[in-house]
Amino acid sequence: MTGPKPKVWIDAITPYSPGKSKGGGMAAPVKLSSNENPLGTSEAAQEALAGARGRLSRYPDPTSGALREAIGALHGLDPARLICGTGSDEILHLAAGAYAGVGDEILYVRYGFTVYPLAARRVGATPVEAPDADYATDIDALAEAITPKTRVIFIANPNNPTGTYASRDEIARLHAAVPPDCLLVIDQAYAEYLEPQDDDGTMALAADADNILVTRTFSKIYGLAAERIGWAFGPPPVIEALNRIRAPFNVTTAGQAAAMAALQDTDFVENSREHNARWRDWLENRIAALGNAGLRSIPSKANFLLVLFEGPLSAEAAFEGLLGRGYITRWLPGQGLAHGLRITIGTEEETRGLAAALEELLAADL
Repeated sequence: MTGPKPKVWIDAITPYSPGKSKGGGMAAPVKLSSNENPLGTSEAAQEALAGARGRLSRYPDPTSGALREAIGALHGLDPARLICGTGSDEILHLAAGAYAGVGDEILYVRYGFTVYPLAARRVGATPVEAPDADYATDIDALAEAITPKTRVIFIANPNNPTGTYASRDEIARLHAAVPPDCLLVIDQAYAEYLEPQDDDGTMALAADADNILVTRTFSKIYGLAAERIGWAFGPPPVIEALNRIRAPFNVTTAGQAAAMAALQDTDFVENSREHNARWRDWLENRIAALGNAGLRSIPSKANFLLVLFEGPLSAEAAFEGLLGRGYITRWLPGQGLAHGLRITIGTEEETRGLAAALEELLAADL
């Protein structure tokens, strides 16, 4: 090859692999692989999205000003300290690009979101994985893994793909161990699924700290995954740095309108949270009842369960068997979880059907 060659760290990247959306030879399989909202999108957001079609010839507001005002009003945050992005993924990449590079380290927990090592390698930084504590975030292990080269620390809370959660005290303890010149990024993609008493306190902490960035998304509970809208709250210098390198016009006009409408539809959000809690608990109990068959679910605060297959039926066989019965889950061998499936909480019908299909597979395997 005589053409241009990418940087060596780009060659080391394994591209992000999304959850399957097709398979099993069925026209419309049940997709439980990407943690999407099974209740869809609020009517208000859909109407706002449709209403924006008459403005397609004009560029969107490059600062997402009205959307930042709406987010700030809902959460009691200063809009000047907010940034919007093409999903929270863009903001995670911006954080790595603004604060790390060749010779630096980006730290995250084992079984963390796959975008973290990708974001590190994209800028030539070294990804560093701290040990977990039975699939959960180990705050002490993270603190011990910090070195003078650590520039960014990524923590998802609740974590993806495990669904585990670090408490307010744990987050505060971690922040106390983070050097002032290191950026702590708390990825709260699933925060809206938490009960109020489970607030990890990160927003309040970030209001006073100079080195915390908190990211959120409209892709999960708001049901706007197709529009790719995320946002973050942080110190003014951090927000300024991210704005310097973000893509111009990075959130579409329709996306901004839909997100603002979604914020106002609090009934939809509450119904989604209640539905998720009910059927996540139901599925957890069904999995627990199958413990003698070697199944275990990790306690989750998100809209999915990580189910471990520690008996005769392997996760790969379960993945293929469920796929053949019309249920797409997420098998994660690339994340060191070849023995696990991440299963999104679906509608009542989908969740009951998934459980029945899994029990059928176990019965056939025993």
